[in-house]
Amino acid sequence: MSSKDWLEKDFYAVLGVTKSAPTDEIKKAYRKLARELHPDRNPNNAAAEEQFKAVSEAYDVLSDPARRKEYDEMRSLFGAGQFRRNARAGGPAGAGGPGFDFTDLFGNAGAGASTGGAGGDRRFGGAGFSDLFSSIFSGGGGGGPTTARRSRGRDVETEVVLNFVDAVQGATLPITLRTPGTCETCHGNGAAPGTAPRTCPKCHGHGVVSSNQGSFSFTEPCRECQGVGTIVDEKCPECHGTGGVTKTRTINVRIPAGVSDGQRIRLAGRGEPGTRGGSPGDLFVLIKVRPDSVFGRSGDDLTLTVPVTFAEAALGADLRVPTLDATVTLRVPPGTPSGRTLRVRGKGVARRDGNVGDLLVTIDVHVPAELSEAARQALSDYAAAAPPAPRERLDAIARERSSYER
Repeated sequence: MSSKDWLEKDFYAVLGVTKSAPTDEIKKAYRKLARELHPDRNPNNAAAEEQFKAVSEAYDVLSDPARRKEYDEMRSLFGAGQFRRNARAGGPAGAGGPGFDFTDLFGNAGAGASTGGAGGDRRFGGAGFSDLFSSIFSGGGGGGPTTARRSRGRDVETEVVLNFVDAVQGATLPITLRTPGTCETCHGNGAAPGTAPRTCPKCHGHGVVSSNQGSFSFTEPCRECQGVGTIVDEKCPECHGTGGVTKTRTINVRIPAGVSDGQRIRLAGRGEPGTRGGSPGDLFVLIKVRPDSVFGRSGDDLTLTVPVTFAEAALGADLRVPTLDATVTLRVPPGTPSGRTLRVRGKGVARRDGNVGDLLVTIDVHVPAELSEAARQALSDYAAAAPPAPRERLDAIARERSSYER
């Protein structure tokens, strides 16, 4: 992406967020738009595909703190891309201040009086506005290559939905992606079978050319090879010289044990291929976990609520409770109150360090909605013989409040 693109494109507007939006809000907006515009959901929709690319491009910059800072500083410094065209010296204030216009300084001679230099028809010997930025942000001229001609592929993000057990124990899942891939006909070099790209004679494979104009040094992409460094004389009939084609591919992804809802897994080198043999991007898998009807999760611990009768809680009992892979016997001590949590060690989620979390069992004393006559009589006999509940302090407060009301 060139610096000119940064000036002309408002990435915040593309994602629908404000300039001060935090990273989490930017990520949330990107995910929403990416799901809506993804090519799999909009087949044969060129407009949606272009929007998807624009959203991905905006997120690629704004999600990286360093690149976002550079982007903000550049747009702030040069008026967010709002440059006046065909302005004359002494005219209204523009991006560069009163009577100053960047395109007058670095644009074509038709915008104002021309200055001396090679060619005579363009400012600073043919170096345009975007050429200046290429020099500034690539470190200036100097004869050698300033940017990698083999561009790295873009990162790709997809979403998978796991059931609770697979998230805890891990699973291998096939994931189908419809993304640009390396052309199998030319193997990514863009040349027709039986031919090969040749080194650009103008830039000698660097992809950029430099020129010195007095105290200024300008570097710009080579126009002969479009900044690639090589020239394809006979283009591949399959990819038309781009080296890549959009294809559907299925890959098996190993989901490690213990992943949680909302976690992103990075698979290095499984994203879009780079151009002209550049390294591929990464694949990020966003994990969504379906809730389980029995188990819950708290960090590396599994949670489970077990209903017991009053007699079991009062007298104690041995309960058989399930885990994710077996059944264990849990001892409920006599006098266990409702809401108490008992711990079964080593029956939770496996940690990265090799240790395993626990199963936390919460006791819930079940109160029946209906009683048989025999049960009612037995409960009445128990109530008559049982000690009263320890409510002395509450009873004292109630008596005190009653005296205030009188």
